Amino acid sequence: MGFGRPVRRPLGFFGGSTTRRLATIVLVVIGIVMVIVFINEGSPPASPQPHIMARSEQTLAANFVICGEGPRIDCVVDGDTFWYRGDKIRIADIDAPELSPPRCQREAELGEAAKRRLRVLLNAGPFTLAAVERDQDRYGRKLRTVSRGGRSLGDMLIAEGLARRWGGPRQSWCGG
Repeated sequence: MGFGRPVRRPLGFFGGSTTRRLATIVLVVIGIVMVIVFINEGSPPASPQPHIMARSEQTLAANFVICGEGPRIDCVVDGDTFWYRGDKIRIADIDAPELSPPRCQREAELGEAAKRRLRVLLNAGPFTLAAVERDQDRYGRKLRTVSRGGRSLGDMLIAEGLARRWGGPRQSWCGG
């Protein structure tokens, strides 16, 4: 009559011991964390500002000022060198008059004019930076050609008499 052996039923997840339930929950949470970590390991880190990449072309824009005492982020140093987002760029296809130091009064005047004109050209709208054969010069400046709409800004400075085509030894800006 009802005094026999009790019938034993298998215990499921919710009917089992508290320890078993807790162990299962911990294992599930560990598994989820491992999946999240594994997925994130393959993702590149986020970068607040893109830097100029070697051997690439990028269409860019900024509001350039003449470099002064403050941080050099988006500013023009001289007629063939400027800072863009913290990278120092040397226009690879031209040579502009030196400003530091100029060798004569004429070079100083042309150098100032080239610097101001480069600022105007850079601020005229989006431009493209293209890598050249060498990524950097001996001073650590990134060597790039700069163009807008397929036209080299260096060629514009050359046409205006504010730069020369790069190549070979430096020529004097002081002669007649």
